[in-house]
Amino acid sequence: MGGAQEQGTSSQPGPAGTRDEVLDLVRFFCLALVVVGHSMMGSPVLHPDGTVTTHNTLAEQDWFEPVIWVFMVMPLFFVAGGTTGLQSWQRLKAGGGTAAEFLQARLLRMVRPAAALLAVMFLGLWTAGLLGVHPQVVELMAAGAGMPLWFLAAYLAAQLSIPLLAAFHARSPWLAIGVLAALVVAVDCLRGTLPLLAYANLVFLWCAVQQLGFLAADGRFARLSKSGLLALILAANLLLGLVAALGLYSGNMLVNLNPPNLTLFLLGISQAALIELARPALVPLCSLGWVRTLLRVAGGRSLTVYLWHLPLLVAMSGLLLLTSVPKPAAGTAEWWWSRPVVLLSLLLLLLPAVAAFGRLEDRPTAALQGRRPPAMAVAAAVVVVFTPAAVGAAINGLTLGLLGAGAACFLLALVLLHGVRRPLRTGSAPTATEMSR
Repeated sequence: MGGAQEQGTSSQPGPAGTRDEVLDLVRFFCLALVVVGHSMMGSPVLHPDGTVTTHNTLAEQDWFEPVIWVFMVMPLFFVAGGTTGLQSWQRLKAGGGTAAEFLQARLLRMVRPAAALLAVMFLGLWTAGLLGVHPQVVELMAAGAGMPLWFLAAYLAAQLSIPLLAAFHARSPWLAIGVLAALVVAVDCLRGTLPLLAYANLVFLWCAVQQLGFLAADGRFARLSKSGLLALILAANLLLGLVAALGLYSGNMLVNLNPPNLTLFLLGISQAALIELARPALVPLCSLGWVRTLLRVAGGRSLTVYLWHLPLLVAMSGLLLLTSVPKPAAGTAEWWWSRPVVLLSLLLLLLPAVAAFGRLEDRPTAALQGRRPPAMAVAAAVVVVFTPAAVGAAINGLTLGLLGAGAACFLLALVLLHGVRRPLRTGSAPTATEMSR
């Protein structure tokens, strides 16, 4: 999810105006892992009465819990987004830009692709209902396809808070991250008596992880020795194992993901240190021509891939239920052998989706007449972050009604943002590689 698209090609975390290609590579790896992982999870079954049930086959495997501990990459997105987001804000501010411009750039870059997705999903599922598809199936497809939205809302909330959190960080970086971590712990302690309060950590937790990216942008991880980085990784994971062993938190990172809790902050510390530890090995890889081309092409459409991969996977799975294509039982050897075919089919479906909607990620540069007050950007941010679709996806899962309301909210946000743009200063806009998403 980076700084502006400059011409620099540095693979080092350096001064403003240079791209950190290592972070681009990390984001690409995370997005690829998310797509592959989702293609191995869903196992829908069509029943004679027209209803469908589904379960997460991958999560039911005995070996999956320790594996997801290693491959839970969501903290990495926020660490990388914190580094590049802070640098982007610093560049914009140094050029005379305002926080309102920063909000506008971030919102436009993410709201336009998401609005298109929500509109297409709502129209498609509404049409399916009119054609006689069982309402339970429609709701199940809406819930499954809408899963990326909670992440989009959480990521946007964290990114839009960067000007405020950057000021706090500039005054006292350790106090800033300490306060956020303390808020995470406080929410965790109260979630037993106030269950809905746990979802406040969709903001507190991910902002705390994002602050780790701020520390990385300052070079604090880079100044640690290899032994220091290894010690930090070991300490974070030992503490993570301790709180899980004591029963304070689950050892299953999928359980800890929604609503998020302190375990993901500890995992973020480990992953931030791991990026720096692996940097000497990743820099030569980033210098390869084909890798740079891959990162430029794939990174430029990463948000589209993130948003569309689950809806397309759900749609493909639903249509396959209506055909005579063999459908092996979930978890069997045949089912596992079919996963590469599912993944390849998903990638082929993503190609036309990226071709049709990927341009919505392009940086908006047109100057519009009659600029509106910065309050319009703030209002758009509130509409997007607290849209019924995102809140529903996080708490109870999407319904067709919430999906329609979400599409309306995102379109309203675009109306609010229309007219507040002006040509952005060089280096002021975020790259499309910011999201995975």
